[in-house]
Amino acid sequence: MPERPYFETVRSFANVPITEHGVDTASFLEASDGLVKLFDLLGSGVFGFVQGDIKGNIEGVRSRYRDDASQLSTTLEDLVRSETSEGLRNGTACLIRLTRGLMFLCKALLHMQNDPSVELHVCFKRSYDEVLRRHHSFIVRSLAGVAVRAVPYRRDFIARISQGGDKEKFGTELANWLGGLDIIVDRLRAF
Repeated sequence: MPERPYFETVRSFANVPITEHGVDTASFLEASDGLVKLFDLLGSGVFGFVQGDIKGNIEGVRSRYRDDASQLSTTLEDLVRSETSEGLRNGTACLIRLTRGLMFLCKALLHMQNDPSVELHVCFKRSYDEVLRRHHSFIVRSLAGVAVRAVPYRRDFIARISQGGDKEKFGTELANWLGGLDIIVDRLRAF
């Protein structure tokens, strides 16, 4: 029996619990780890700058989560409140940057799903302009522009990410996954 595609084996952002207290930290970190590893399937360093940034920020949030012996960080919102009350900022700063990185990827993939006639680099460029451009210097914007132009073709990207799995199932799963991520990043941005 063939292995299931990686996309089907990782925690979906659609399955990250959200309560009145906020977004479950442990589940969110697990889903974020899955997203980062998903881009390893592309086999190139195109997303290396995004991956590196996201990995570092995941570790910053995870470090705060692990260090909080009082378990005041069970939700992302509680993690921020806990740090604020202690006069700390590292976990919160990492969460802000992680949210931006996830929002960038989410918006790019939503553009891809919503406009099947547009090539992937256009989707990533739109997303970069919407989410990250205003946070970067001219030099970083120039580097990001080069990286965005190097993203794979849409068909190659989907083939690598879906790993030969059923395309319709992949589309449905991706839509659910992105829907969950979109809810989380919008919630965190508003918070």
